[in-house]
Amino acid sequence: MKAFFEGIQYLFEEILFAPMNWMREMELSNWWTANLVNWIFIVVCCYWTWYWTKELKIFKDKGDDEQDTTAHSFLK
Repeated sequence: MKAFFEGIQYLFEEILFAPMNWMREMELSNWWTANLVNWIFIVVCCYWTWYWTKELKIFKDKGDDEQDTTAHSFLK
């Protein structure tokens, strides 16, 4: 049983976290590249926030959005 958990430890520490360790070591030389994953998440979140608000505007312009607070039975 101990070997099973040591195998899980090896998988995460040596294989799956290797890119994160590489970025951690790179931080001292280039902060922007070390935070590349964060920048990707920021860009993706900004895009989907823009897309969501665009879709909300489309529904509002067509009059399909329900603004009544009694739209759900539990709010009555």
